[in-house]
Amino acid sequence: MGGSPMDIGRLGIWDSGLRMGDVGRNAEAAAELEELGYGALWLGGSPGVRHAVPLLEATSRIVVATGILSIWDHEPERVAEEQAGLDEAHPGRFLLGLGASHGALVGDRYARPYSAMIGYLDRLDAAGSPAGHRVLAALGPRMLAAARDRAAGAHPYLVTPEHTRRAREILGTGPLLAPEVKAVLDADPDRARAVARGHLEMYLALPNYTRNLLKLGFGEEDLVGGGSDALIDAVFAWGDPEAVGRRIAEHIDAGADHVTLQVVIPDQDRLPLREWRELAPLVTA
Repeated sequence: MGGSPMDIGRLGIWDSGLRMGDVGRNAEAAAELEELGYGALWLGGSPGVRHAVPLLEATSRIVVATGILSIWDHEPERVAEEQAGLDEAHPGRFLLGLGASHGALVGDRYARPYSAMIGYLDRLDAAGSPAGHRVLAALGPRMLAAARDRAAGAHPYLVTPEHTRRAREILGTGPLLAPEVKAVLDADPDRARAVARGHLEMYLALPNYTRNLLKLGFGEEDLVGGGSDALIDAVFAWGDPEAVGRRIAEHIDAGADHVTLQVVIPDQDRLPLREWRELAPLVTA
């Protein structure tokens, strides 16, 4: 399929808070992130297309992406209709990120996720949704191949630079590879790892992620108690902005086109604006 025609730069921000809470606060944050130079905003927490609207309206350049929209919760024909509306109002600035989610979150509807995704893409195509304006949340080889053949590329979540290297081998040259990278801006190892474990624990209850981590060489012992030090250090960049920059560089060197940072902080009731400002120099590093 090849890469997206959208310019999302090398560094974006992934955050679920930007689609929840006060709309005005989120719009102001989006405008500041655009001014800071970030290339894309990835809306986490199973967003719908509509969640991109206030952020697009508050900005003029930055791309807004769903990271990711669950195929179980949104009819593809409606998604295509909403996407067309955004493409008309904000040309080249909305990127549709799709994923098959997790059985524990979806419930009895969850069945044959790969086949369900292919069927969903078929219906999107029939409804006129442009393949070059979507990416897939892909971890395994089959979904990565679908991201290569049926979309602009892949948006893997909770991965290491080694996964990025393997994903690039499957995608080949051309398709977009935009991994999510978690960051804790704290140079104290104990504090940083404690914050990371508090965030990671829920993901380690989801088999899609744990299977992928086991394939990357981690053992079962690494997946308990919120994650071993080795696991935390592999999937989180923690320390000062320079340390985060080194991890971004590892993913870029492994084949990523774009890295989307999820800044993890102890206070989940606020947006990490201070941390986003501290990391902004990495946009042009």
